[in-house]
Amino acid sequence: MLKYANFDIVFQEVPDEVTLAINISNCPNQCPGCHSKYLWDNIGKDLDFNELNRLVSHYESGITCVCFMGGDNEPDSVSELARKIKDSHSNLKTAWYSGKNDLPQNVPTDHFDYIKLGRYMAELGALDSATTNQRMMKRLADGRVKDITEWFQRNKHVEVLEVEKNPAE
Repeated sequence: MLKYANFDIVFQEVPDEVTLAINISNCPNQCPGCHSKYLWDNIGKDLDFNELNRLVSHYESGITCVCFMGGDNEPDSVSELARKIKDSHSNLKTAWYSGKNDLPQNVPTDHFDYIKLGRYMAELGALDSATTNQRMMKRLADGRVKDITEWFQRNKHVEVLEVEKNPAE
């Protein structure tokens, strides 16, 4: 059974999406330099469709995507949950952040709009590094899959504009 440790609403994990990112525990990859080592342990709450649907329904008005952060121990379960989200919340996109270098054999992935593949290697950097080994793939409307990793590198530095205070304040 998949378990999740926590979740958050994020803006940078999936390009141009407001994403409910669900951090799945019991990670088998245990990458050196991992920023979420607590997810190596089998901790958290069971993530079945009822629990997932509860989370999604609560945040649905403010999100455009649901992303499974991990789940490499149970790729079939991740795939099935993504399919059920697509069936019950057709307005939402789905994504999967996998730490594996290749998609698992015989696991359907056609109901994912985005899939990130690649073990984290600190010396190569994350998706926003020009030397990364990780890849973000996007399923296009015609079913083809496109590598969009360069989006993360182009958008690495987001400028924050300073707003001038009202002199009357």
